[in-house]
This record gives sequence, structure tokens and C-alpha cells, in this order.
Amino acid sequence: MSKQDRAGKSANIFNLNEFAKASDYSLLDTLNPDPDATEDGIDYFPRQVLSGHYVPVKPSPIAEPIYVSHSHQFFEELGLDDSLALTEEFAKLFSGDIADVPAPMRKMGWATGYALSIFGNEYTEQCPFKTGNGYGDGRAISVFEGVLNNKRWEMQLKGGGPTPYCRGADGRAVLRSSVREFLAQEYMHALGVPSTRSLSLFVSQTETVDRPWYSEGSRSENPDIMVSNPVAISTRVAPSFLRVGQLELFGRRARVGSRPNAMAELEMMVLHIIEREYKDQIAADLPMADKLITLATEFRDRLTSLIANWLRVGYCQGNFNSDNCAVGGFTIDYGPFGFCEYFDPYFQPWTGGGRHFAFFNQPLAAEKNFDSFCSALRPLLQSNPQALEQLEQIIVGFSTVMEDKVSSMWAAKLGLETLDSELFTQLLSLMMKTHVDYTIFFRQLSNLPEEISGISESFYATPSKELEEAWNQWLSLWREKFNPALSFDEISKQMKRVNPKYTWREWLVVPAYEKATNGDFALIHELQQILANPYDEQSEWVEQKYNQLRPLEFFTAGGVSHYSCSS
Repeated sequence: MSKQDRAGKSANIFNLNEFAKASDYSLLDTLNPDPDATEDGIDYFPRQVLSGHYVPVKPSPIAEPIYVSHSHQFFEELGLDDSLALTEEFAKLFSGDIADVPAPMRKMGWATGYALSIFGNEYTEQCPFKTGNGYGDGRAISVFEGVLNNKRWEMQLKGGGPTPYCRGADGRAVLRSSVREFLAQEYMHALGVPSTRSLSLFVSQTETVDRPWYSEGSRSENPDIMVSNPVAISTRVAPSFLRVGQLELFGRRARVGSRPNAMAELEMMVLHIIEREYKDQIAADLPMADKLITLATEFRDRLTSLIANWLRVGYCQGNFNSDNCAVGGFTIDYGPFGFCEYFDPYFQPWTGGGRHFAFFNQPLAAEKNFDSFCSALRPLLQSNPQALEQLEQIIVGFSTVMEDKVSSMWAAKLGLETLDSELFTQLLSLMMKTHVDYTIFFRQLSNLPEEISGISESFYATPSKELEEAWNQWLSLWREKFNPALSFDEISKQMKRVNPKYTWREWLVVPAYEKATNGDFALIHELQQILANPYDEQSEWVEQKYNQLRPLEFFTAGGVSHYSCSS
């Protein structure tokens, strides 16, 4: 029996020794380390990383960590007993101290580099060296890779201290952003949207960092004060943390021939991506060109499905650069993200994001990232004109595939077999004119109302008589489009499976991280329970507290309606 098979058959894991037996470091064992890395992993200052797929680096433990929470559901999926999260050895490891981890775990973490493309445009000037060789995981350090319950996972500390990619920053994450990411990842999973997952969250009792943020009651676009924040480490988990930007880095190097082994390292990276994320779809014995074409096709399918899901649940990534785009086709890097409440096609929570990363522009942003992905594959196909032409056709077809996925998604949200484009255009116009709450509206629509009174609880403003009449006409036309083979009850149930009742409302999350700053984690635990069942009808008090329109005072509040940073 192989190591992987032994690890995969593990039952509930109660201690770190049992956990360690699941370790299997495919990235470290098959890819190249940075040849200029330090032997001891103390590599905390900005420097150019010129080759290699990863930098061995030790995380920096946070001071006096205390347990905040862990994901009970994810623990169960991994075969971990809940009691493990409360042990001292678990707390040490997932607050950054890996010095005493049991064998065969490694006492060294790793960080990876990537290139940066913003909306398809290659950038190097934000790199401190103006070369692009300084971009990478500046505060995200992986500390484990292994097989748990027959599935491979990588575990990464967010806020684990500086790396060579830190660009002069401190490598820390504050409690505010850590709480948001910890909650959001599990919420997205509960929504049925592919995402990184949350393992655990620890906060320091004594260590703080200063960050720009918004004063109480601020309506400023940008932060107006410096705030001292407790530092925290959240552990995020995924099959891999391989990104488009990471592949792009090696594609650029191979394209310009900047390093003697650039082409070989690009090929190694592609094969590792296939092994980690696509081995069930891409046969190992295929010729290399066929593997690349299949990889591009499969990634296109996953990425377009992901974006359709983002639109379905009201999610806006905010900063969808190539380095924030996972090659596995799932949501990664919950930085300046937000969920649409007051409906606006150009909703954008990040003040630096611009319209190109706004809510309804995410399909186009995804297409730009896909272009960057395919550009990184081209150097490996230069000797195969036929395969290059196939790749170009896959790129050209992205928008059609995306449009089909999005149309199917809107049809499902409306309970229709196929989308009626004229009916949908009318709907968007009415939603904007009436200022609806995105989630409440579609959930109320799932009850198949005959007149406007059935959706009026989703309105932020009282409609005019003309709008009332327009809504009633639209509702009548919409109901005529239902599949006559299905009962109204069946249609309603189908709609409620794709239209969640409970969404992420920033104004309800802010109190959770604010109270956590003072050591009160009760609201975090409350939100975990509620967000774990977003499609279900919940208790009356949950309904009254969490299924509400955004209060007026939060519409232009800095740090709630918008933010310029997320650290």
C-alpha cells in the first residue's frame, strides 16, 4: 500500500502525530527550490527571486496566540476530530511555530512567486526591483501538504510573517481581514461556489501592527486614521495554491529566455498543475501538446462556471488580477471582496478596483486572466503550429462559453428552462429603478409572486405607481414562461436551491471582528452557524437580524460600504 493510500484511509485524527502521517509534499518533492534561498529558512527581507518554483522559508509565530475558531464542517470532511483544534500542538503549528512538528512533516514552510497582470496587462513597476522578480507570497506561507480522506490538500498560513516577496512589509494579517476571510471561505463553500477553505483562526494577545483604516462615522473614500490592530493567522486550505500569475511568471521567463532553465521550469510547472488539479481529466500518457490543449479547455470550463456562480450569489472579487485567479478554478484570496446588497451592476467594494473589476464586469476580467493563462502556455507549443491554432480557438471561444454559462445561471435564478433576453433586460431595468436588495429580491421571487406586494420587502425605495404597474406586468409575463410540466411548488423549490436566503452583509460582519478585538468571539461563532446554511429557512430571530435591508447609515460608511485596503 502506498503512502498516499495509507494516509487516505485515516479515521478521525485526534493529535498531531496522527495528522503528520498524512503528509505528502508533492510540490517540494517534484519542483525546484530557489537556488539562492537560505538553508535555515530565515529569509525575511525583500530580494529578487530569479529562478526556482518556491522559496523555503520558516513562518514567524505570532506572540501569545489564542484560539478564535475552527471550521467544524471542514474538520469533519478532513477526518480531524474537533478536539484537535483545542490542543497546544495544533495551536503552535497554526499560529506559525513549526519548529517541533512531528515527522514526517517538514520543519520548513514555502512561499511562491508569481507575475502580475491587471486586466490582461503585464506589470512590473510595483515590484521594488522594477523587474517583476519581487512579486509573490509576501505573507502567505504553506506549512503542510498531504492526503486526508483520499483528497490532497495544502495548508497555508495567511499572516505567517515576511518572505523574500514581502516588498518591505511586515508579513502580518490583522484580525479584521482574518475574520472576514475565515468566515467568507466557508460561506462560499456552503453556497456551492468552489473556494479555498478555512481550517482555523488564531489571534495574538500582545502583538499588534498599525494599519490605515476609517474613523468611526467616516464617509471618506480612503482611510483617514492609523489603527493599531491585533495580528492573526488564518489557515486557508486548497488542493493547491497554484495561480494563473504563478504559471505566467514562468511563461514570461521562457518567452524572453531570461534564465537558462526557464523553459524546463515552465514545463515542470504545467505538469505539476495537471497532477495537482487536473489528473482526473488529463491522461498521463497523452503527448505534451494534447495535455496543454486539454488543460486550457478544462480550465476554461471551470473558470466560466466559477464566474457564473459569483454572479449568482452576488459576489464581487474586487481585485481579480491574474495572481488572484486559481488555476484550479476556485475562489482564492479574499482581499477587497464584497457581496452585492443594494443592486448595482457596477458594484465594487474596493475603491482602487475601478469598473473593470466591478460585479457585472467579472466575466470580462476572467477572460483577461484566461488570456494570460494561455499566453503562458504558448512557449511550450512554438514547435507545433497546429496546437497553437487549437489554443487560439479555445481563447476565442471563451466569451461564448461564458455567455452560455451566465445565461443558464440567470434562467435558473428565474425558474426558467431558458433565458428570455428581453424579459431579463426588462428585469434589470426594474431592479435598478426600484433599488432592490439583490439577495432578498431573488429569494422573494422564488415564492413565485403574482404581484408587486410579493417582492416589495426587497425595495430600498417606495416605487411610483408607474413602476408598480410595470412590475405587475413583468411578473405576469414571467410566470407565463414557466415550464408547464412542472408544478409551481417544484419551480419554487428549484429556485430556492440557487437563490440563497442569507447573504454576507458587511454591516453585520463588522461587529464580529470589532468585538473579537476585545476577546469576544461569540459573534464569529454565530455567523459561522448562520452562514453555514444560507439556503435554509432559519429561526425567527435569525430572520429578523440577518435577513434585513442595509440601514441607511451604512450606505457610504468607510470600511463598510467601501474600503481601500484589506490587510
